[in-house]
Formats: sequence, C-alpha cells, structure tokens
Amino acid sequence: MTSLAKALQKLSITQSKNAPIFLCSVRQRHVPVPKPVIGNGKSYRRIVHFTEKYTVKPLEVTNLGGRDPETGRLAVKGIGGGIKHKYHWIDWKRVGPTEGPPQVERVIKIIKDGCRTAHVALVACGDRLKYIIATENMKAGDLIKTSCHIPRIPVRPNEGDAYPLGALPIGTQINCVEMYPGLGGFLVHSAGTFATILRKAPNNRVIIMMPSKKEFSLLESCMCTVGRVSNVEYASTPIGSAQKNRELGNRPRSGWWQRKTGRFGRKIRKPPPVKVISPKDAKNTEVVTLSFDGLFSKTLNHQFHY
Repeated sequence: MTSLAKALQKLSITQSKNAPIFLCSVRQRHVPVPKPVIGNGKSYRRIVHFTEKYTVKPLEVTNLGGRDPETGRLAVKGIGGGIKHKYHWIDWKRVGPTEGPPQVERVIKIIKDGCRTAHVALVACGDRLKYIIATENMKAGDLIKTSCHIPRIPVRPNEGDAYPLGALPIGTQINCVEMYPGLGGFLVHSAGTFATILRKAPNNRVIIMMPSKKEFSLLESCMCTVGRVSNVEYASTPIGSAQKNRELGNRPRSGWWQRKTGRFGRKIRKPPPVKVISPKDAKNTEVVTLSFDGLFSKTLNHQFHY
C-alpha cells in the first residue's frame, strides 16, 4: 500500500492544477496454490531424513498427517496422529559374486519396525552391517547366502538366500523381487506375502505369479530372496479397538462406506495376460522444455470464436 500511495502522490505532483484526477482501485494478481497430487509413490504419511551415507542407525522421521509438506493442504483424509516411530533404512540390493562360491552373511537379530508391516533383520558381512526384510522362519544366528551366478543346473536354496530368478527351481516361493536388474527389491515385500516361480520362458525370461495371482515375465538376472516374508499373522490379526487404529496413524472414516460381502455372487473374469516387464530405454525419451514463465488462465468455451 505504501508503494501505491507514493505512485499516486507522484501523479498528483506532475499533473497540472486544472487537470482532473481519477482514482481507481488496483486489483492484485491472484497466485493459485497448487493442489497436492496423490499417487506417484507419495503416501503423505511421513518424511524420512536420509543421510548421505548408508547407516544402520535409526533415522529421524517427520510425520505429515496426510498433508502436503509444501503447501500444507490436506491431501489424504484417513491419515493423522499415531505413535511416532524411527525408520530403519533397508538395503534393497542383494549383491553377490558373479562367479565362484556365494557370499555368506550372518543374521544378528530380528526386530520389529513400526514404519512397515514386515519384520527387519540386521545382517553382518565382514565389517559391514545392513538391514534386510526378514523371512518367515529367519532367526538370529542363521547364515544366508547371496550369489549373482546363474548355473546350468538350478541350485537348492535355503530360506533367506538371494539368487537370480534363473538360478532357482520351478515352484520356489520368493520375495523382494527386482523388476529389472539393478533396481533392488521392488516387488513383494509386505508382511506374509510371497511370489511363486511358475515356468521358464524364451529370451532368458522367467514367469512368476504375484500374490494378486497376476503373472509377470521378468529377466532371469533379476535378484530375489527365497522364502515368505515374515509376520505372516499380520493380515489375519484384527486391530481390536478404535484406539489401536488411532495409534497406527489412521483417522476415522465415514460411516457410509460398506465392504461388499459377496452375498449376491461375483463376476468370474479370466485372468489377465502375462505382463512383460523390461528396463526402460532412456534413449527414446524426449525432453520438452516450456518457455512460458507466466501463469496459465482457464479459458471458457464460449470465449472461443471460430
């Protein structure tokens, strides 16, 4: 307002005495606040403060309560409150030797992580410590193996071992599966879940069945962990009370929604075809740059003249 008063004062000084003075209201330009985008890996539950170097020290966490950290707007209504837990940094990449005997690691202890449904195992190899997702029967003192070699004859793995998909026999239960080599355990790491190796396919591919009964075709060099994810009783354990649900960080929902009971049957649909997953080719990506720096305004349909 001070700048506006100075501008009006200058106009009154420069104009002649007989010239009329017209005062009009100055309307400020409205800057819209961007709406939070739900999805794309954003849960709006917490922000983990990762360090530059990997560490097994529990990391500090900032709870968001369902709000966008930039604008503060409410993005998810069903999130809020809860007990604050520190985050254990999981090393998703199981890297082993490509030739020779596998790498042997020892399980130090099994701990519960409040930021995920599965249990976490502290593993030591040499002078290095790391966290991995624990399997169903894993306990302290177990020796687990990691190898990236694909032999001619399938290996006989034990629970907790990490091998490529092409090195395991058909019918093996696996978890923490890579979508493509080098990504890390991206699929099947929720409590009590597992995937199954169904068959080998041409072009060095392996067909696996996900917990949702969908079939994925992955490269045989994708790493995975043998066994079922720990905390199997999680899905069948009732929450028990509304207070326990609030401690988990879930807010009350509307009373209008009811789950379908299946009383009137269901539609029987054929399963979807096998989904072929391949690494993304970065050479074919096209970069588009926008040169307009101003704000875009919505134009109504009746303002267009053809």
